[in-house]
Amino acid sequence: MATETIRLTQFSHGGGCGCKIAPAVLAEMLSTTLPGVVPPELLVGMETSDDAAVYRLNDQQALVATTDFFMPIVDDPYDFGRIAAANALSDVYAMGAQPILALAIVGMPVDKLPLSVIGRILEGGSSICREAGIPLAGGHSIDSVEPIYGLVALGLVHPDRVRRNAAGQPGDVLILGKPLGIGILSAALKKEKLDTAGYAAMMRHTTQLNRVGTALAMRDGVHAITDVTGFGLLGHLLEICRGSGCGAQLSFGRLPLIDRAVAFAREGIVTGASGRNWASYGRSVQLASGITPWQQALLTDPQTSGGLLVSCAPEAGDEVLRLFHEAGFEAAAVIGSLNEGAVQVTVAS
Repeated sequence: MATETIRLTQFSHGGGCGCKIAPAVLAEMLSTTLPGVVPPELLVGMETSDDAAVYRLNDQQALVATTDFFMPIVDDPYDFGRIAAANALSDVYAMGAQPILALAIVGMPVDKLPLSVIGRILEGGSSICREAGIPLAGGHSIDSVEPIYGLVALGLVHPDRVRRNAAGQPGDVLILGKPLGIGILSAALKKEKLDTAGYAAMMRHTTQLNRVGTALAMRDGVHAITDVTGFGLLGHLLEICRGSGCGAQLSFGRLPLIDRAVAFAREGIVTGASGRNWASYGRSVQLASGITPWQQALLTDPQTSGGLLVSCAPEAGDEVLRLFHEAGFEAAAVIGSLNEGAVQVTVAS
């Protein structure tokens, strides 16, 4: 097979964070998992489905550890590597940490992909690590049926500056850093409907490092941070609600959205993962009567290397927006708030 005719997405049954196991299925799988050893130094484990594990090293440092990998969301091997690496590092930034090194996770159908193509995937991942200022210090590879790439990412944070997804407070405002619609763009790409401008928008958002999370964690008014990935905005917001013991209200009209994704959603171009997401947690969501199917699809759309979702005190909102905008996240916006109600999300039009 000639390199120029290869479409990486043809080898994968799902792409990007849309590959994630549906939330309800994952919860059932983990329900029988024994906690194992839980030392007092383990500040964050599996209990609230947070973005990474955190282990206290001393009074000044905690180690943040995460891993993330998936099948191709785009056909260009270099771009695939960049997206996967940025997505993995996002979990470190979401905890308020600074990445220090990464290890590569590589699974490739070596009998189907030329070594030059695999090399470009690795180059793409390495380029993002260089942008983040960290070494790609090794990794592990296997011969796999589908192409898989990602990173183990490690970071450091002061124990008092760890930002969990379970520390939101009623009255907090919710701020989203990146626009929604990446999963829909990936579905359009597979259908060969995504034009050059749409692909450029997809790459711009998916490879933009969420390094602003480190600065956000330094602000006392910032209570909780997570990143929006495979479970969609509603799924990751519900994780904040469950961990924090509160409800949330969203205004669809305030959500930052990718214009081309809106157009595709109106045409009915969505991902299968969007439907699986809704089936998993839709009973915990109350949609206003005016919310249409295409809007629901954007609310559940799996994001790959999506934006940070911040829960902060109202008086910290302007500062959080300023930090986002100064870091190049022009679309960042206040999208709703947390409340003292039941653990559910109410979406107004």
